[in-house]
Amino acid sequence: MESGYAPVPKESFVELQLQDHRIYGSQNPTFPEKKTFSIRDNDGEGLVTRRIDNLEFGGPDDIDYDTPHLIENSNSGVYGAVFNLTTTVIGAGLMALPATMKVLGLVFGVILIFVMAIISEISVELLVRFTVQCKALSYGEVVEHALGKPAKILSEICIILNNAGVLVVYLIIMGDVMAGSDNHIGVFDQWFGKGFWDHRKLVILIVLILFLAPLCVLDRIDSLSLTSAASVALAVIFVVVAFGVAFIKLIRGEIQPPRMTPDLGSEKAILDLLVVIPIMSNAFVCHFNLQPIYNELEGRSPQKMNKVGRMTTVLCILVYCSTAISGYLLFGNDTESDVLTNFDKPLGEEFSTVINYIVRVGYVLHLVLVFPVIHFSLRQTVDALAFEGSAPLHESRKRCLWLTFTLLVLIYLGSTSIPSIWSAFKFTGATTAVSLGYTFPALIALKLGGQGNGLTHRERVFSWSMLCLAIMVSVVGVVSNIYSMQSDSD
Repeated sequence: MESGYAPVPKESFVELQLQDHRIYGSQNPTFPEKKTFSIRDNDGEGLVTRRIDNLEFGGPDDIDYDTPHLIENSNSGVYGAVFNLTTTVIGAGLMALPATMKVLGLVFGVILIFVMAIISEISVELLVRFTVQCKALSYGEVVEHALGKPAKILSEICIILNNAGVLVVYLIIMGDVMAGSDNHIGVFDQWFGKGFWDHRKLVILIVLILFLAPLCVLDRIDSLSLTSAASVALAVIFVVVAFGVAFIKLIRGEIQPPRMTPDLGSEKAILDLLVVIPIMSNAFVCHFNLQPIYNELEGRSPQKMNKVGRMTTVLCILVYCSTAISGYLLFGNDTESDVLTNFDKPLGEEFSTVINYIVRVGYVLHLVLVFPVIHFSLRQTVDALAFEGSAPLHESRKRCLWLTFTLLVLIYLGSTSIPSIWSAFKFTGATTAVSLGYTFPALIALKLGGQGNGLTHRERVFSWSMLCLAIMVSVVGVVSNIYSMQSDSD
């Protein structure tokens, strides 16, 4: 028998695991019973075939043994996955980093970026390992497998609150940059003067309808790979421009010496320090999008996904450090919680007006392209929580559109009621982001570490340390946020 397949011993058999294509990538899977059978040829020799996913057939007779490739793989490659994961990480939090440098000082701030990146990357690899071990298709599923149904519901609520809060922040930034705010002039005012575009709520609504909604209705995260690549490119442009201007001003001696360490000289400075640490912990949280990205990764394996995670971490460290340092050097103690608003004034350089427009408009476009990636996991999680047991979302176009419309309306209403991105980041960083990025992954690793791929002693110590750190950051962050709000009201 002529075939492109390699023979195996007669005593061996090949187990084919058939998976209903309807559950692939779903947040609400109902797993069919696994079908197994052995394949023999006329000479009694077995045939080695690849695992067949997303294909329905009745049995061995339905297989074309002479076809080397049974299905075409339309999933994303490593770089597509890196772009999607990087887009999940690099969002509005990037704009808050220069303000954290103002509080932490350059040395301590950069060290903290590296520390949070390393902790986050290890937690991602642990989560990937146990996601594969549990055959989970969503963040909630791996949590349920380790900690039970109540924990799954809690994790899904955390994803909803975290992602909704992040998307609200994106809309706030878009509105502040394009329409202006109380203290800053908008791009439209600079271009066209006063007009209806001064109304921030109207500008946000137009952006939501014309640009965000068409991207948000897509039902596969791999469909967003190209937009994610464009968003990363726009973020890099922002970093290059900001860093280049800061370097030129530094060479000319036009920048005041920055503070290198935290200011502990007053009660307010200490309070700001306690508040800003949870914001830093939010910087690398992407764990809620790992499962969809992994599920659509071509030739997926834990090793390949870990490669994606490490490439993403390195890229994010470079972008974060460059932005945080250059932003703080440019504006010093005048650095705003959203550094984009600082770019409405001349930088004192040639072509500074053009540079300001490139930075501000470019980053707004970046957020427009990031928005649907975060919205994807938000919609999937809401669907899993509200419609458990229903058909997968991509099979119900009506439900997908209805959910998308409802979420966008709620996010828009939230963006009109929250005063600043600093207010939103303080609470999401101290609660939901810490839980998703560190608390749940640590608990999952400790619970499932005795099964299958167990934890080494070093990994177990790390998991306990990460859990303790997450609890401490949450408690300190919430208490300091409440105390800060009381102080501001007084």
